Amino acid sequence: MTGASGYVGGRVVPALLAEGISVRCLARTPAKLSAASWINDVDVVRGSVEDDLSEPMQGVDTAIYLVHSIGEPNWVQRESSQARNFALAAESAGVQRIVFLGGLGSKQEVLSEHLASRQNAGVALASTSVPVIELRAGVIIGSGSASFEMLRYLVDVLPVMVTPKWVNTRCQPVAIANVVSLIVSAVTSAPSISGVLEVGGADIVTYAQMMDVYADAAGLRRRVLLPVPLLTPRLSSHWIGLVTPVPVPLAKELVQSLVNEVVVSERSACDELSVVPMGLAQAIASALDATQQNRTPTTFSDADLVYFHPNELDPSWAGGTVFSDVRVQRTPLTEEQLFSELCSIGGTKGWYRGKLLWQIRGVLDQLAGGPGLRRGRKDQLRIGDALDFWRIEDIQAPHLLRLRAEMRLPGSAWLTWKVERNGAVTTVTQSATFRPRGLLGRLYWAAVLPFHRFIFPAMLSGVIDGAERRNRELSKDRSTPA
Repeated sequence: MTGASGYVGGRVVPALLAEGISVRCLARTPAKLSAASWINDVDVVRGSVEDDLSEPMQGVDTAIYLVHSIGEPNWVQRESSQARNFALAAESAGVQRIVFLGGLGSKQEVLSEHLASRQNAGVALASTSVPVIELRAGVIIGSGSASFEMLRYLVDVLPVMVTPKWVNTRCQPVAIANVVSLIVSAVTSAPSISGVLEVGGADIVTYAQMMDVYADAAGLRRRVLLPVPLLTPRLSSHWIGLVTPVPVPLAKELVQSLVNEVVVSERSACDELSVVPMGLAQAIASALDATQQNRTPTTFSDADLVYFHPNELDPSWAGGTVFSDVRVQRTPLTEEQLFSELCSIGGTKGWYRGKLLWQIRGVLDQLAGGPGLRRGRKDQLRIGDALDFWRIEDIQAPHLLRLRAEMRLPGSAWLTWKVERNGAVTTVTQSATFRPRGLLGRLYWAAVLPFHRFIFPAMLSGVIDGAERRNRELSKDRSTPA
């Protein structure tokens, strides 16, 4: 199983386990899977599809390929070479089948770079003697999917929309539940089933009609669409990046793919694998319900997309200027009490002070093509999770929480808390660290320094005050008679 920490893969693993299937997960960063409810039921091996896969493939019957390198340098070429490496390793290890989730699109059309790359990866996977089931899907509707979040925010936020002509292109959106069922069915299907199977839901609609269905499901008035023939995918992606949590570069790829008609025209995966496709209204209602009930097990931002991290952490801090803002406070609270409060930061709770300043920074980040603050957070934090426009780089309860900035910056930034107990006193050290890139990075640090002096002391005080308040409430609850 590849891509187990991603949007689709994180839902497929428990579905496979429910069928009694033994699962081995290949992960570049195994720690990203540590908080998964199923982690103790799978075998996790460290590695990448670019590596030597002879050892991870040993004893494998079926290899599931859910890797997408979109946005990485030379990603189109890398996708084909990665898929070829994977297929050769599978053949050498005697794997009996490869299951791949690819992209739908007619050969009669000039496909977008995204869809063409998906199909080229399928060709590379099928270039050996190992049978392949390639499931080609278009728009996937589910809580936390990029396509659904883009649709949700556009309709929720904008009662009137200036729309490009691609909103009238037909598509066949499919529910994430159906996608998961199809992958599981592909794994367990008869050996006679192989080749390309096209994935689509029960309804064929335009994107404009999808907006109407969403508005009905959400109890909103139908949105007014004003078609403008000159609105290109590039311009559309910038607007989407501002209004939705989908970053501009990813929105650009999605929008360019929406220019292509993605409708099942040949072998239907649902027919071949005996899966009843869900209607669009039901798929949207299910995704909305899961979103409102905070039951979103995976989101598109779970994938460590290159759009969100142009710079990697150099632990040695060697070879460059580093700016930092360090704050220290002490409290009689325990490490566990403080860390519990730390792990509640962000999302709807916010960052304790300067709410308007954080909101402005989020909007500016979206304008620059970053994620902004719209991604929010999950209830339980784990390594690799998105947290507003940060990503959790390390978490060691109850001593360490480190966030890596994914907002657009002329450099690299981290926000770290260390919690240490010494006798009856707990010390909390909060460090904002910035490694500038060029002159612009240094000017940026100088420009934001006055705001840091306003925000960061209050942030640390807010963490301690919140922990103390929570401790008082718990003490009061315990002392109240039943």
